[in-house]
Parts: sequence; C-alpha cells; structure tokens
Amino acid sequence: MVRFADIDSQGHVNNVRFFDYLEDARLGMLHIDPYKAGDAPFKGLVVARHEIDYRRPLTFRAEPVRVETWVTELRAVRFTLEYEILDDEDVYVSARSVLVAYDVERSAPRRLGRDESAYLRRYLAAG
Repeated sequence: MVRFADIDSQGHVNNVRFFDYLEDARLGMLHIDPYKAGDAPFKGLVVARHEIDYRRPLTFRAEPVRVETWVTELRAVRFTLEYEILDDEDVYVSARSVLVAYDVERSAPRRLGRDESAYLRRYLAAG
C-alpha cells in the first residue's frame, strides 16, 4: 500500500521508500520477525548489495501494488533475490539484493545451512 508519507515533493513515491517496500517483502518471504520468538528459517543474514531500476513513477493511490520476490542465485554463502513492484498493468521498480549468511557472534560470513538452502530452493527461478 502506498502511504501518503511515502510521497515526495514531485508527487510520487520517494526513491528511498522503495527500499522499505523491498525490505518488507524480503522479511515476509524469509519469515524474519525480530519481535517473534520461535524457529525462523534463517539464523543471520546481511544485505551485501542492492540494485534498483525505477521503471515508472508511482503516485499516491488507493489501489495496492504488490512486490513479487524470487531467488535467482543460490551459492554456499550467499543468495540473490530479485523483485518487481507492480500492479496488474505496470512494473514500477525492478530490483535485486544479494544477501550473505552471517554469524553474528563471530562477526563473519558463514555457510548457509541445509534447511536454509532447502527453503530458498523453493523460490529459485528456473534460469
């Protein structure tokens, strides 16, 4: 949903706000909720890179947009997510994030666990 606070002086969603939309989608897809106890599929991730292409201006509106997210690359330590922010007619943003499995206690990258890799394979796009 486009919030009024997301709109800049040109009347469209500010470029920085798109990163919030991507973060919300990423956290939802990966079931990462820092306020919820229990088993999460991931035990520490950091974003190593973001790329974003702005395709069309997105203005304030009542109709929702959606963020579609999928995995395009899966390696031993990192994986790549791709996204589109769109509605039924237009793509507003195409983006990519590289995430690295991270050991918070050691402050160092780590290998993705078997369960983590299996979870990500469910979203791996056929190349």
